[in-house]
Amino acid sequence: MATAYDAFQRDQAERLLPLMRVSDPRRVIAMRDGDEITAAQFVAHVEQVTALLPDAPAAVNLCEDRYVFLVAFCAIALRGQTNLLPPSRAPHAVEEVMVTHPGCHVVGDRMLDPAPHHYCVLPMLAVDAQVPVPAKWPFLSALQSVVVGYTSGSTGTPRPNVKTWCSLHASTAGNLRMLHQMVGDCFSVVATVPPQHIYGIEMSVLLPLLGDVRVHSGRPFFPADIATALARMPEPRVLVTTPVHLRTLVESGVSLPPLAAMLSATAPMSCELATQAEQRFDAPLLEVFGSTETCAFASRRVTVDSHWSLYRGVHLYPQPDGTQIEAPQLDTPAVLADIVTLHNEGRCFELRGRHADLLEIAGKRASLGDLTHRLLAIPGVKDGVVFQLDDPDPIGVRRIAALVVAPALEEYFILDALRASIDPVFLPRPLRLVDHLPRNETGKLSRADLLDLLIRHASA
Repeated sequence: MATAYDAFQRDQAERLLPLMRVSDPRRVIAMRDGDEITAAQFVAHVEQVTALLPDAPAAVNLCEDRYVFLVAFCAIALRGQTNLLPPSRAPHAVEEVMVTHPGCHVVGDRMLDPAPHHYCVLPMLAVDAQVPVPAKWPFLSALQSVVVGYTSGSTGTPRPNVKTWCSLHASTAGNLRMLHQMVGDCFSVVATVPPQHIYGIEMSVLLPLLGDVRVHSGRPFFPADIATALARMPEPRVLVTTPVHLRTLVESGVSLPPLAAMLSATAPMSCELATQAEQRFDAPLLEVFGSTETCAFASRRVTVDSHWSLYRGVHLYPQPDGTQIEAPQLDTPAVLADIVTLHNEGRCFELRGRHADLLEIAGKRASLGDLTHRLLAIPGVKDGVVFQLDDPDPIGVRRIAALVVAPALEEYFILDALRASIDPVFLPRPLRLVDHLPRNETGKLSRADLLDLLIRHASA
């Protein structure tokens, strides 16, 4: 017997949503190698790539150039396929994703050695100043599965998350509304994060598709390259980055062209770093809060207010072991591992930690996030992380460990500094000094990589 929900799903499946916002076919959506790429040129490139793709249910999108990724992203979707975004471009990560999606293929914008199975290198996308206006602008089914994004693996095995075109439309509406309030309706984006990450998808792929936004095709890494990329984009400019990249930028002493705003995600931003960045670059620093499962659903400016403001239509319901969320981009409510306290009649929240991060030892409680924050606050500590080991010790307690980048400090000094601010039962033992942490392209840390580094350090 058909239900009202079944009818709703049928209506949604038949509903079409535009692939991109088109107010003018000459609207510039990207800057690449000094060329302005218009909406009309972009559609021509998408049609060119769509014709090259084989029949398949899905494709791993490994394109590194942000504009080529954007073209491939849309071509894959228009071909009725799903963009598979592994947690990294490492061969083993790509292989694991392909095994779980039989019959898929891989697209990229450069030669790889070794290359994945069924790998296709896309051709050069030439810019034609005389490209004709498309007779029809492309649309997608609202319920088409456009993306399968994978979690980073920071708390275990990476997990897949499917995104439909209507859910991406909904989440992008919230991001655009937040940015419009700060920088206006039209702006330029330079991003230091890869387009394969859900944060990169939201802020450097979906924004130019569904907003009046132009994006720089590169992914500048070094401070001087970031400054050069920003200088090539018209004002107002938004720099999309992470706390790790921003700290490097601040410490480099580089001068940047005028910014309308800086945007950060993937890890909590300390108020100290945010203050330094705002003073250094004379622009507000905004953070977005979300996950691969939910996309962004809240924002804040930590130098003004430490509480997070929810996007329109988002509601949180605290629970003993997490928080239930309802959002326009979610078909059904989801449960987050984050512990929150609501404020302002439920429209703002304070983050208290994650359920998986909560520790209880000898009847005392702490959170790994707070312990890491205290570690990073020690003068001379450049980077660090506190985490809990898997195996219990002889008395049944899972020990706490720390990996620290602090070239001028000794381990005993760091432990003494921690002892002054935390209960001794939560002191990390072992605490090991390392040259660097195994952060991925967005600055996140995989639990498996941390355990491997700790074991290798002990062996050495």
